[in-house]
Amino acid sequence: MKTLRKVAPYALGGLFLGSGVLHFAAPRPFEAIMPRSLPARRAWVYGSGVAEIACGLGLLTRRRWAGPASAGLLLAVWPANVRMALDSGTGRLPGLADNRVVAWGRVPLQIPLIWAALQSRPADDRP
Repeated sequence: MKTLRKVAPYALGGLFLGSGVLHFAAPRPFEAIMPRSLPARRAWVYGSGVAEIACGLGLLTRRRWAGPASAGLLLAVWPANVRMALDSGTGRLPGLADNRVVAWGRVPLQIPLIWAALQSRPADDRP
């Protein structure tokens, strides 16, 4: 378990970096899962991409703010995961996002990801 606590923030940091880059390279799938009530969805996609890249870099370099900020980001995007799950199977979403099993599987996945974020501490804070 001690090894998992050390590795989890690095793994999440890598996931955040990859996902953050995808927000810019392919923004449409992210727009499709945004709550429909939000205006300027592309701006939100780009903004969340920047936040994911920043959190990813912070986790990988063990910045003090990175764990709480990453957990907060995961909580903030949870509604998009719920929206994706609700819309899945309708043909409205691109690719795997339209698969109900995949879409609903993302919703509870946020819990271990938040746990992983909260394992991040600067090297001088670790026992």
